[in-house]
Amino acid sequence: MKDLIVIGGGPGGYVAAIRASQLGMDVALVEKDAPGGTCLNRGCIPTKAYFQNAAVLRTLSGLSEFNARAENIAFDLPGARERKDWIVAKLVSGIRDLLKGYRVEVIAGEASLVAPGRLLVGGEEIVARRLLIATGSEPAVPPIPGVDLPGVVTSDALLETDTLPERLVIIGGGVIGIEFACIFNAFGSRITVLEAMPDILGAMDGEIVRRMGVYLKKQGIEVHTGTVVERIEREGEDLRVTARGKKGPVERPADLVLLAAGRKPFTRGLGLEQLGIACDDRGFIKVDGNYETGVPGIYAVGDVIGGPMLAHVASEEGIVAVERMAGLDHRVNYDAVPSCVFSFPEIAAVGLTQEEAQARGIDFRVGKFPFAANGKALTMGEGDGMVKVIADADDTVIGVHILGPHAGDLIQEAGVVVRNRLKVADVIGTIHPHPTLGEAFLEAVMDVQGRSLHSLPKARR
Repeated sequence: MKDLIVIGGGPGGYVAAIRASQLGMDVALVEKDAPGGTCLNRGCIPTKAYFQNAAVLRTLSGLSEFNARAENIAFDLPGARERKDWIVAKLVSGIRDLLKGYRVEVIAGEASLVAPGRLLVGGEEIVARRLLIATGSEPAVPPIPGVDLPGVVTSDALLETDTLPERLVIIGGGVIGIEFACIFNAFGSRITVLEAMPDILGAMDGEIVRRMGVYLKKQGIEVHTGTVVERIEREGEDLRVTARGKKGPVERPADLVLLAAGRKPFTRGLGLEQLGIACDDRGFIKVDGNYETGVPGIYAVGDVIGGPMLAHVASEEGIVAVERMAGLDHRVNYDAVPSCVFSFPEIAAVGLTQEEAQARGIDFRVGKFPFAANGKALTMGEGDGMVKVIADADDTVIGVHILGPHAGDLIQEAGVVVRNRLKVADVIGTIHPHPTLGEAFLEAVMDVQGRSLHSLPKARR
């Protein structure tokens, strides 16, 4: 009998399995596909591989700024796909080696729950003291007439295409939609984004979103918010998307239509109902503070339980779940979860947005600093964007929002600051090397107190 069987080998499942092994448990992991889950095989890593292709193309298109010239620049999408697949295969192999090294038994197949501590995989029953569900999520397909037409695809299929669409219409202006919009715009596609909500990137700080809208427009990306798609039709070789927006109907022809309207939990075939495992009205599994379901001995983490549907959150939940099984007191700090959007420019955030601070009735102050005044950003030719810092009345940093170059890397320091509830003085007293992008974070923190040395005094702005 195993101590723990993990169902799903994504970032929540395989990390939980490794941590459980470190804690002395005898562990098995059931995975129907390659380890790494959506994140590695069809999400985070493939899109970041394409993001880097897009970044290089943007650099080449702006060579004149660096007094350089290149002729006959061309982009090879099939070649980029091969590179992406090579990166994924290398990382999948690495995870297999890790699981082997930690003596985690990997069982190939689909699992279905029979009873607490018992499941079937390929007709064979496996028994364990505890089960951990980490089956993740899958693209949600909105109920729009025409979504089943050829050429209407999810992000999974778009990552496998070898033909660059001349016109790409994206339904959904969340993280997935905006990342693909920026990537395929750099590849050479003409992009239209249709978002039903009043704003794109709805969970992000409002000021950051408004600025991002300006940068998307500068890139030639057409964005319609408050716009509901009514139908998709085939007209000869073209697709036509019909929507209704704030100013009336919107119609756009397309070679491909990307459905990027969110994700839903993947629980098909698990047999949750038979065991009485409760889900909410959206299908997410309900768990308690130990990540245990209503059925003793059965746990769940990651996208399948909702909350922040991020790979790094799934990993942290997996770690915490098995540590609490082992009697350790570890909890996830959901107020300090960093998030990133790999767009042009990048966006990253941790902690509360200004809107969230206002909704909670927190007395706060804001500090800002533009990358246009940061020496390193200007040498890189990436002066767009800003750092925004939110601190409460006690000068505790409660939120950081970055729009600009390498935002996803810069947010690491901010994450430590927010998680540990450090104060403005703690950051100001930390010397930041020059010239670096990180100085923009320091200056924004200083600006909370009106002390930014490279901004005009607030009263004179």
